[in-house]
Amino acid sequence: MIAGKVWGKTKEIFKNANLEFHSIHFKAGYQCSEHRHQSKSNGFYVVTGKMKVKVWQNEYEHCDETILEPGDFTIVKPGLFHQFVGLEDGIAFELYWADLLHDDIERLTTGGKV
Repeated sequence: MIAGKVWGKTKEIFKNANLEFHSIHFKAGYQCSEHRHQSKSNGFYVVTGKMKVKVWQNEYEHCDETILEPGDFTIVKPGLFHQFVGLEDGIAFELYWADLLHDDIERLTTGGKV
């Protein structure tokens, strides 16, 4: 399915419970909304054109800006407000995935010999 957006269009390539993979066609001079994902990382890989990705850090009122050109990739961590801006018309791959918490174990005991 191809969905039109103010900033261009997006096409879902693959989606399951753990991963979403989209191609996006973005237009120069347009930006997506400032938004965040509670539990998903958001990755951007630029194929053609030039894109700026803005990320607002939760701990302070600072906005990191990363310029992506063809072959560049960046990741936005869950919970951070972000936005992309088309600096030149282009195509990018956008990925979403849930981050597993590798240290998610909570122990009541330490175990040992019975």
